[in-house]
Formats: sequence, C-alpha cells, structure tokens
Amino acid sequence: MSYVSLSEKEKKEMMATLGINSLDDLFCCLPAEVQLKRRLEIPAALTEPELVSSFEKIGRKNAAPGMLSFLGAGAYPHVIPHVVDYLSSRGEFVSPYTPYQPEASQGTLQVIFEYQTLICQLTDMDISNASLYDGASAAAEAMLMAHRVSGKSKVLIARTVHPQYKEVIRTYIKNLGLRAEEVAFTESGRLDPEDLTRKIDTETATVLCQSPNFMGVIEDLDKIGAIVHNSQALFVVAVAEPASLGLLKPPGACGADIVTGEGQSFGIPLSFGGPTLGFMACRKDFLRQFPGRIASQTKDVDGNRGFVLTLSTREQHIRREKATSNICTNQAWCALRATIFLETLGPAGLCELAIQNVHKANYAMVKLSGLKGVRKKFSGPVFNEFVCEFDGGWERVDEHLKSKGILGGLRLAPLYPELKDCALLCVTEVHTREEIDHLVGFVAEVLR
Repeated sequence: MSYVSLSEKEKKEMMATLGINSLDDLFCCLPAEVQLKRRLEIPAALTEPELVSSFEKIGRKNAAPGMLSFLGAGAYPHVIPHVVDYLSSRGEFVSPYTPYQPEASQGTLQVIFEYQTLICQLTDMDISNASLYDGASAAAEAMLMAHRVSGKSKVLIARTVHPQYKEVIRTYIKNLGLRAEEVAFTESGRLDPEDLTRKIDTETATVLCQSPNFMGVIEDLDKIGAIVHNSQALFVVAVAEPASLGLLKPPGACGADIVTGEGQSFGIPLSFGGPTLGFMACRKDFLRQFPGRIASQTKDVDGNRGFVLTLSTREQHIRREKATSNICTNQAWCALRATIFLETLGPAGLCELAIQNVHKANYAMVKLSGLKGVRKKFSGPVFNEFVCEFDGGWERVDEHLKSKGILGGLRLAPLYPELKDCALLCVTEVHTREEIDHLVGFVAEVLR
C-alpha cells in the first residue's frame, strides 16, 4: 500500500470525473463570506538547524533550565543507553497499536512475551501480564484482585506506601464495599510488625507494602510475609523503584503472592510526569483473576514458533460483568523500551546499576548527616533514597539550593505531618561525587 500523494495526472482524472475545472470548484458550496481569500499567515519554512535553534530558544524560557535534581519519590533519573531510543523509535515499533491480529503482530507479541518473562525473572513470580498504566493503578488492581480471590473486604496498607498510590487505591475501592486501614512505621522507617499483628484479622483480604518504601527504606519482606500468611491473607508488594531488583532479594522469594510496581526506571525518561509503565506479576494459582492480558508462545500449523494473546480478561474482549479490569491499554511501547533496556544491561549490568545507586545514596546520606543541624531520620537500610531532618525546617534549605540551581528533595510535611522538618532525597548513578559534594556544601552554607 502506497501513501504517495496524488500525481497531477490523477488529479486531472478525478476532476474530469467530477465535472469540475479546478480544486477551488470543490468549495463553491461555501458562502463567500466564510472563504479565506488570502494565504495563511504562517511562518516560512525553516531549515533543520534553524528549527532546532528555534526550539532551543523556546526551551531556554523554562523556569529551571538544567537544574541538578535530587528528587525521586516514585520517578527516578537513570542512564538510558542510546540503543533504547534508537530501536524503540523504529517505525515498526512505533506504529502498531495493539496485537488484535496475531498473524500481523508477531513482533509486538514477541516483545510483550519477552517483557513478561523479564518481569517474572525480576520478581520471582510465575506469570506477568502485558503491563498496566502505572505503579499506582497496578497497586490498586492488586487490591481488587486480592478481594476477588479471597472474598474478603478489608485491606491493610503500610503507611510507607507511596501516598499517591494510596490515593488511587482509595479511589478504586471507594464504592466497592472495601475498607482500607493503614499500618504504622517504626523509627527504622519500616512497617511496624506489632501494629500489623494487631490490625490483621480473618476479614483481611490482603496486606500491601512497598520496598524500598516511600522513605527509601528496604522492608523486611520475609518477616511481613510470615505474619500475613499466618492470617490467611494475601501478601502484595509494590516496587516503585525496580532498579532495586537488580540487587535485592525478589519479592516472590520473600513470600509475595502478587508483585506490582512502576517500570519507569527501565529506559523511560523523566518527561514532565509521563509516560509511565505499571507492571504486575503473581502466582499461577491466581491466573483467572489476573487483570489485563497475557501473551504466550505457541507453534503454528507448520511447527514454527509463534506468539498469541492467551488470556484477555479485560472488558474490551469479554462481557463487561465478567471482566477482571477495565484496563484498556498494555503500554506496549513503554514495555518495549523496558525490554530493550533490561536486555541491553543484562543481569550483571542491572546489578552494577543497583550497586552504584546504593553506594552513591549512602555516601550522600553520610555526608549530609555529618553536618551540624542535619540528622538521618530512619535507621533502616536504604537503596537510593533517604530522609534527613533539618534544624529550622527544610524550606530555607530548599530555597537556598534552588538559588544555586539545585532541586534538593521533596518536603515531606504535606504528606506526613509528623515529618515536618524532613525531606526525601534521591541519588542514583547519574549523580557524580562532585555533584553530591556540591549539594552537601550548599546545605552547609545555610546551617552555619
């Protein structure tokens, strides 16, 4: 099929068939007063260098051009190999929407299959779906899934789960007869096992925790999982920073029944809030309650390897009342980027990335907490985020850092009133030692 414009010969043949002398005759039915009798007032065409320069000029109007950022809180800066941009921008990947016709969508289906395999390997779970909108919706879908599996109406959510994840969950369950309670955290920054034991009961469908949690602290998933399973509830783990899976024990090996998370760290750049990539995996026992859809490997009539959609329990494919979810996308292009990213790094590369995050974040945390007037807030182990408490509050430190071209961290008081003088800071492999030292030096200037 050709998408070349009509030739002059073809245009003349069409006008002859229509009985008109010019293309203007096609618009003779329009009143004269609404017809534009002049050329459009648009700028003349630019050369490619001129166009790039024009956009750069517009970009320099941004309020914070080139600011060094130590923000995290669910969206993380990571190095993205150029091969991810190159391969994911190929037309055969960009143009397909969704693999409704397997015979014409083998490339897309293979990518989804490989993506699901990678998620299963990272989480140590049996099955993974073809992705969800984002980490928040994935966590909410897990709550609904646990309710369907158990038939119970109470969900317990660690207070250290990302606040926006909790808001989305409450929106999802608001009119479904489910009720949610929060579980406190201790001085370590981890979920309080005693509070969990007090609140979990026979009506609890599931317990959701996040690791590393919103405070950056790595949870003791083995301990939490044992308490949850002793009460016959389902254990759900959310992973907002999946780069941690390159180093930490996978949630499935800690007893998780369902693992959800945000895949933005896998090759998806920070771009004013999106796009993002929700992932979800679970034990094979829950296959029929799994939201979204699953791509699988098979053979055609000639014995050749092929890929198909095996399970599609979303409302676009089956009767609405039978659907497990109203998710209407598989985020295939984002999943493609994640697949290319992970297969480029490989196990050793992902482990190295994770190690750099741990070392650099802990270096920054030690340097900052060594300043007079700054304290490390929690004693638990951290991955690439940590909370510090600042004498006199975070606001004045934040304003000084911004004046130096640095976004220092996230003020926690609006989200956690008990942490009114605290900020959450993030350090990943993109930050150099020199940049970390600059941050520490500027904080010291404020607190002298």
